Amino acid sequence: MSFLPARRLLALLAAGALSLSAAACGGDEPAAEPDPDRIVLNPPSDGAGHTHAPGESDAASIGDGTTASAGGYRLSDVRLPRGTDGPGDLSFRILDRDGQPVTDLTEVQTKLVHLYVVRTDLGVYRHVHPSLTGDSTWTVPVDLDGPGDYRVLADFQPAGADRPVVLGETVAVPGRWRPTVATASDQSDDGIVRVAVDGPVEAGEDGRLHLVVTTVDGEPVTLGSYLGTSAHVSGFRVADRPADQVFVHVHPYGAPEVTDDGTRLTFHTTFERPGDYHLFVQVRVDGLLHTVPVTATVTS
Repeated sequence: MSFLPARRLLALLAAGALSLSAAACGGDEPAAEPDPDRIVLNPPSDGAGHTHAPGESDAASIGDGTTASAGGYRLSDVRLPRGTDGPGDLSFRILDRDGQPVTDLTEVQTKLVHLYVVRTDLGVYRHVHPSLTGDSTWTVPVDLDGPGDYRVLADFQPAGADRPVVLGETVAVPGRWRPTVATASDQSDDGIVRVAVDGPVEAGEDGRLHLVVTTVDGEPVTLGSYLGTSAHVSGFRVADRPADQVFVHVHPYGAPEVTDDGTRLTFHTTFERPGDYHLFVQVRVDGLLHTVPVTATVTS
């Protein structure tokens, strides 16, 4: 599988404006920053508001992002920017089983909606946070790298509900494109930060995923707070059939541990099926937001 080349990512970092996704799940960015989904150059305060203590876990989501409807909710009127020469508006609506707009939501990781825009070959990943307009439409600027088929996934929790909902729809951005060749690796870097999967991952309702974050030279890093936590990880199961390419989102389990091998993160997982999962790891180091893709193999 192929991801954004390191040289392109570094160029974007130098420009000071990298448009991203998994999530980001922000909210602890300085108020002076006009776009919370862009890189913040000032180091944030430390903190980890969304972590798990031993014995705690997340409720399973309603829906897995492979369908536009689940649990009586429906993703509707999804529109992506028509061009790819700069940011454009993405918009959509969330409807209930009666066709009425759903606008009363509970914040999860500091945001009402976490929106993922991911090209179907996983070569482009954006994690952004839309705002509600007066006509019950959610909108957000998004900058896509090029044409292609994009999965748009909305992750939200209706007010009063005890579980989040994940809905998804595939939308085409016109233009000629060729899917990238898929490759898998349990470690990767963006030219600055390296992430490696540490140890096996097992399927089940109470699993663990261990990641080690370092510099490209193998030195431990100090993680800043991002969306009220130390890291954000989302991804997809690798499969030939779209119905099997389920969306996954895992949360930190406890605080980071700095070791001689790097900064070690533990996540609570609820992977239902074994297989390869392509994960997008988002961390903040020295005030900069980094997104690093890795592949974790989940065993039964």
